[in-house]
Amino acid sequence: MSTFRQRTTLLAAASTAVLALALTACGGDAAGARAAGPAANDPAPAAASGRTAKQADAAKQADAARNTGGSHHTGATSPGTAKTSRSASAPVCTTKDVAVSAAYLNGPPYTHLVLTAKNTSGHSCRLTGYPEIQFLESHRENVPPVAKSKPATPVVLTPGAPAYALVRLSNGGVDEDTEPVTAFSVTLQGGGRPATVQAPGAGLAVDPAKWATGYWTYELRNGADDF
Repeated sequence: MSTFRQRTTLLAAASTAVLALALTACGGDAAGARAAGPAANDPAPAAASGRTAKQADAAKQADAARNTGGSHHTGATSPGTAKTSRSASAPVCTTKDVAVSAAYLNGPPYTHLVLTAKNTSGHSCRLTGYPEIQFLESHRENVPPVAKSKPATPVVLTPGAPAYALVRLSNGGVDEDTEPVTAFSVTLQGGGRPATVQAPGAGLAVDPAKWATGYWTYELRNGADDF
């Protein structure tokens, strides 16, 4: 009886051990399957890899676009450079290219005159410097220029466009030693022969001790053309 019980106990223990080992093995396989399952079935790594490839392609395209744009920008001419190039290539205006006229600025007393040079040719031309004016036969020297009136950029006139120059005739004083002028000559620097310009109204009263001229500009400017 004692031996039977011992055998029964040993068989039961052995069965329990075998069952435990089987369960442990099954549990290990299930755990391994669970651990491997998400890694095998989870689409996230593939999607992440796809995004990385797209980002790489986008980066390459962006670099190519920047390189292309940079080369185009480097080869392009800036507006300032283009304007300078056009100014340098435009021929100097001659008296055949422009019509010069004169008008009083204000008054009376008429102390200042405005010269207008209008491009009457069919092409652009460049006005250089200031008008070389001779008012009197007794004073053959040109009317002196005012340095502050000189513009920062060249004056290039397209067909039909005007440029202006302010001229001081006198200070308007009663006791000034002025002389009458009904016509005078204007020479364009580098532009050939002088042009004869008729004085406005009944004529000008000029004072050789006070006269002065500004440079050719696109428009009269406060400060630069105040003299």
